[in-house]
Amino acid sequence: MSTAMIISDKFGEVEGRVVTQYTLSNEGGMQVKIIDYGATITSIIIKDPQGKDKHVACGFDSMDGYLSDAYRNNAPYFGCTVGRYASRIKDGLFSIGDQDYKLAVNNGSNHLHGGIVGFDKMIWQAEIINKGELPTLHMKLKSEHLDEGYPGQVEVSVRFQLSNENELSIKYEGTSDRETPLSLTNHTYFNLSGFESTIHDHEVKIDATRVLDPDETNVPVGPIKSVVGTLEDLSQGQLLKDCFEELETGFEHYFLFDHPIGALTQVAEIRDTQSDSILEILTTEPGALFYTGYFTSDELRRETGQRYGKYRGMCFETSRYPNGPNIPGSPGSLTGPDKPFSSQTVFRFSTASAT
Repeated sequence: MSTAMIISDKFGEVEGRVVTQYTLSNEGGMQVKIIDYGATITSIIIKDPQGKDKHVACGFDSMDGYLSDAYRNNAPYFGCTVGRYASRIKDGLFSIGDQDYKLAVNNGSNHLHGGIVGFDKMIWQAEIINKGELPTLHMKLKSEHLDEGYPGQVEVSVRFQLSNENELSIKYEGTSDRETPLSLTNHTYFNLSGFESTIHDHEVKIDATRVLDPDETNVPVGPIKSVVGTLEDLSQGQLLKDCFEELETGFEHYFLFDHPIGALTQVAEIRDTQSDSILEILTTEPGALFYTGYFTSDELRRETGQRYGKYRGMCFETSRYPNGPNIPGSPGSLTGPDKPFSSQTVFRFSTASAT
């Protein structure tokens, strides 16, 4: 019988509504804390080789952190579930058939991560399901027709599970009564040193040799670029500090995986070379936006003192193509009555001595 469990407690309030936090834990002492505001991961705690707790995700211990001016002005999206559409859509414009749509613009001239009030700023309906091998935290949300400019009434769900093998599984599902863009992801920032240092000494390996080439506003508009033989090529594994010497603002690249879409496959391995903590990532998605946190504000820190900021956390946002509705041939960027959305990503934690 599994000893994994989920408990809940009050986290805070937003606009007069109670926000609840759910703590997923396993027999090895790993914990993942998730609030129903934005279906947001607030904390991931793993055990170091000495058995001590190590926080490896950016987040806060109360709603005050997420509602502060410093956080809202910087808008790093710590740990949230992003929707309706992850990453940017060029000029907030797209067409389906003969119908043009204009989305809310919240990132220069572009639409970012679902708009001004995306899924990250909504309270999700949550329940703990204790059937099956592992307990499941099931969160659901309904988005009405023309929310932030998107067509269709959309219903989405996210299922979080934590195994005794230190695997955090996130499964997404979505339906819509008419064709609409949909791309869900989780936006957790990781630092496997436990924020003892920056991510410079993290070695990153990604199963990809191609990226979507962005335009001057950092939005892909179609071209696919090979990165073989460049500092952007992480297919054989590279220390981030070596890459940062030449990449002015680090990574904010959408990598196209070299594996079949739809099959849950390992696509990345991240290792902190100082502590030998390892994060392996598996997904069914066609690619991921790898972001190394150059623009994260140095003002942000957890209430216990852990300091965030530039190069102190990295995201691996498995998703459909950024700007996918405007890129011909982009796989799975539209969901409709006959095309439901389905996706899974798994984050697996370990130490080199234990592998």
